[in-house]
Amino acid sequence: MTDPVPASLPAPPYYAVIFTAVRTPGDNGYRATDDRLMELAVEQPGYLGIDSARRADGLGVTVSYWKDEESIAAWRKHAEHTVARTHGREHWYASYSLHVAKVERAYGFTRTADE
Repeated sequence: MTDPVPASLPAPPYYAVIFTAVRTPGDNGYRATDDRLMELAVEQPGYLGIDSARRADGLGVTVSYWKDEESIAAWRKHAEHTVARTHGREHWYASYSLHVAKVERAYGFTRTADE
């Protein structure tokens, strides 16, 4: 296992799709579908990266980064993603919210080994 690091992204502007969700109990095929969607997303034109975290109580936040709104729209229309969204509403999520934001400014910090 590698150490976690934030997504490496280009200089802004770009877009962030922020998906916050509370899971229902049990896996119900979630992990396999999530793994498959991640494989597909990285192949999509305009995909830039992803950051994701989940608390023990089931609340999770996933932020995917995209070049432009057209790339986000194309991913939303992807057939397997569409099926997964429907299945998610029916089986995996107690609640969720989604926000799309244009990133105008971004910066970060990484501690070096000798600090």
